[in-house]
Amino acid sequence: MTTGKKQPIVQFKGILKRFGDVVAVEKMNFDIEEGSLVTLLGPSGCGKTTLLRMVAGLEEPTEGDIFIKGVRINDTPIHKRNLGMIFQNYALFPHKNIFENVAFGLKYRDVPKTDIKKKVTRALEMVRLPGVENRMPSQLSGGQQQRIAMARAIVIEPDVLLMDEPLSALDENLREEMRREVDNLQRMLGVTTIFVTHDQREALSMSDKILVMKAGRKQQEGSPEAVYNEPTNHFVADFLGHSNFIKGEVVGVDKDHVNVRIETGDVLFAENKGGFSTGDAVEMIVRAQRFDAFPKNEFKPVAGMNHFEGRIKDRSYMGGEVSYFIELATGREIHIISMMRTRLYSNGESVSVQVSPHHCHLIPLE
Repeated sequence: MTTGKKQPIVQFKGILKRFGDVVAVEKMNFDIEEGSLVTLLGPSGCGKTTLLRMVAGLEEPTEGDIFIKGVRINDTPIHKRNLGMIFQNYALFPHKNIFENVAFGLKYRDVPKTDIKKKVTRALEMVRLPGVENRMPSQLSGGQQQRIAMARAIVIEPDVLLMDEPLSALDENLREEMRREVDNLQRMLGVTTIFVTHDQREALSMSDKILVMKAGRKQQEGSPEAVYNEPTNHFVADFLGHSNFIKGEVVGVDKDHVNVRIETGDVLFAENKGGFSTGDAVEMIVRAQRFDAFPKNEFKPVAGMNHFEGRIKDRSYMGGEVSYFIELATGREIHIISMMRTRLYSNGESVSVQVSPHHCHLIPLE
């Protein structure tokens, strides 16, 4: 991750994009710092690819301005924006060999032939595919073709690297490998990167900053840790990870805790991070991984902790972890995900679950 405050290299100022009567991006203001990897995250149709295409010059903003290195680029032709682009389908030329594919952008920049060869060789070394210059794309695997697409994007030494769902066509194991590849390459080059995905794991594992979008609007921006642990609304909490949502009313506030009476009449405790007063309607968010489960007859409550009793209604074994849905006496279900280092519970088994106020995050009830 990058550290310290750097100058923004990409700036969106009041960007709005409308297709007919449909607003695809709504008044977006956003800065991207030099050398960072920023992910635009959200479900299909949220506007993230449209935003990327406006940076690339493939779409024009209806309103607002985009700046790169302090220069307004709205009217700058695509080929003069010095951007590297990587797409989901690789977009390699099937009739050209690997050397020609990687060198394609250099030939339109009047780079001498001797320098082109050096730059292509260097780019292929960086993506760990040296010596494949004379092969055709059809002779390479999907993962190798994606590496070639990366080499073609970085060989021009772009000001900004744009990546639109570049890993979604790969199988899960290869995606994990390529995630690390992209992450390591970006850090090594220090190139400012805008990465579009709907995959929360990609966003959380790779990003310096995440911009969460819904229906063309920015929902939250921040570090992966901040967006995951302190979501600003229900949508962000629900889209990133598995969460429990518990509605209630604030019935007390002290220096350390906010006391919340929930629908059952029980009072739960959340860490006081400021901003809430007695009488506020709130929603308590608890990540499924934050609960600890115990056999009911062995459980000893810890003072200051929140706890529930119930029975295992459903479980899903997922290898290193187990997903449980626990039915409480009220009929309400809570979802917990437990690591396999603890015991495995059976359907119908009575359990007690516990969670620290530190892991109970409050947002205003929408």
